[in-house]
Amino acid sequence: MNNQIPVTQIDPENEPPTPGHGAAKAQPVELYASREKIYVRNVEGFYQHIRRYSLWGLMGMYFLFCWITINGEPLLYFNLPAREFHLFGGVFYPQEFILLTGFLIIAAFGLFFITTLFGRVWCGYTCPQTVWTFVFMWIEERVEGSRNQRMKLDKAPPSAAKIGKKSLKHALWLLVGLATGITFVGYFYPIRDLLVDLATLEAGGWAYFWVFFFTLATYGNAGWMREQVCLYMCPYARFQSVMFDRNTMMVTYDPARGEPRGSRKKQSDPRELGLGDCIDCDMCVQVCPTGIDIRDGLQYECISCALCIDACDDVMKKMNYPTGLIRYATENELEGRPSKFLRFRTVGYGAALLLMIAAVAFTIVNRSPIDVEVSRDRGGLYRMTGQGLVENSYTVKLMNKSLEERTFELTVGGLEGAELVTNGRVTVAPGENRAVPTVVTAPPESLDESRENIVFTISSDGDDPVRVESNSSFIGPVN
Repeated sequence: MNNQIPVTQIDPENEPPTPGHGAAKAQPVELYASREKIYVRNVEGFYQHIRRYSLWGLMGMYFLFCWITINGEPLLYFNLPAREFHLFGGVFYPQEFILLTGFLIIAAFGLFFITTLFGRVWCGYTCPQTVWTFVFMWIEERVEGSRNQRMKLDKAPPSAAKIGKKSLKHALWLLVGLATGITFVGYFYPIRDLLVDLATLEAGGWAYFWVFFFTLATYGNAGWMREQVCLYMCPYARFQSVMFDRNTMMVTYDPARGEPRGSRKKQSDPRELGLGDCIDCDMCVQVCPTGIDIRDGLQYECISCALCIDACDDVMKKMNYPTGLIRYATENELEGRPSKFLRFRTVGYGAALLLMIAAVAFTIVNRSPIDVEVSRDRGGLYRMTGQGLVENSYTVKLMNKSLEERTFELTVGGLEGAELVTNGRVTVAPGENRAVPTVVTAPPESLDESRENIVFTISSDGDDPVRVESNSSFIGPVN
C-alpha cells in the first residue's frame, strides 16, 4: 500500500506562486514512515558523566533493593496473597490506599514541578526506558564497535564475524532482560526462593509467565524500539508542552551565535568568513538518541539528555571557540531577556508538592498500628435478656498492622451501665484482619432515646501502647 500523498509545499526562499510563475511543485509526504535505525555516536562530557552515575545508581537500586532486609523484613516487597506491602521497614495494607494515592500525587507534582523548571530532565536522566536503553547501547558499542563500525557491519554481507557479533549482542541483551524480569518478579515473590524455585522448576506458572514477559519487554523496548517508545508510546512527550513556558530551562541551540553555519578551517575567525560559530559538523545529530537536529528548535522528541551539549562543547574547544553554543537555556535568555526562576505555576506546583509531602509524612508518623471498624448487627434492632437488660450485637474488625503479634483489650463506654458480655481480650497475629463478634448489654432505664451513642475502646500495653476509640450506636426501647 502506498502511504504517500501529494501535498503542495512552497519554497520559503521563493516568492509565492502567481499565475505568471506557475504552480508550486507537489512533493510527497510520508504519513507512515518505517523506523530508520539510529546509530548513536559515543561522547564524553559533563552531562554524560552525570548520566553515567545516575544510570548505574538507579540500576544498582533496582537490582539490589529486593535483596536487602531490615530486621528480617524485606526492604521492598509486595506480598499480594497476604495483601502486605513492605516499604523501607514499614508494612502497609490495602486499607491504607489513601497513602498510595498520596505517593502517586507526590510523584505527579514532583514531575510537574521539575518540568516547569528544567524541562524533560526526568526523561534524560532517570526514566527507566532511558536507563535501560543506554545500557543496551553500551553493550552494543562494546560488541560491535563505534558508530562507523556498526554502520559498516550492518551494510556488510553475512559472514561468520558478523553473525558472531550479532549473536553475542542479542545474547547479552536477553541476559540483561532476563535479569530484569527475574528482579521485577522478585519484588512480588521472595527473590531467594524465586531463584531456587525457577531453577528446580517448582515455581508457579504465573512466575514463569511474568519473568518471560518482562524479559521480552525489556529486550524489545530497550533493544529494538528504543526512541519509538519515547516518541509514540510515552504520553509525557505529548503533554509536556503544557508545563513549558518561556522561562523553562531546556536544551537549546543559540541561532544568533551559530548562524549562518558552515565549514571552515580550525581556529579560523568565523566573523571574517561571514559565518556563525556552528561549523555544521552534525555531531549534535550523530549523538542524539532520538535522531533529531537540535538546531531545528524545540521538538517534542527531545528528551533533554544533553548529549548534544557535550558533543558541541567538545567541537567548540577544538575550534578554540567559547562553549555553550548548545546549552541549557530559556527562550527569554536566547532572546536577551531576563528569565524568571520562580513563576506562578512553579510556585503552585511547588506548594502543592510540599503540602502533599507534609500530609503523607504526617499520616505515616501518626499511623496507628491497628485499624478498628465496628459495625452493628443489622439482623435485629435489639433483644431483651432474661435479666431485663437490653442487648445489642456488634462485629468488631481488628487489623494488626504491626510486625508482631498483639493482644488487645476491648471495653465499652459512653452509656451508663453498658457492659461487654463477650470476651474482651483478643490476640491478633501480625497482618491479620480479624472479625470479633461482640455483645453489649445495658439497663433500659439508662436509655433516654431509642438510639444512644456508645464508644468502643481498643487498647494494648507493651513497648508500643495503643489506644483507639470507635463510635457506634446502641438501640433499645425508650425509657
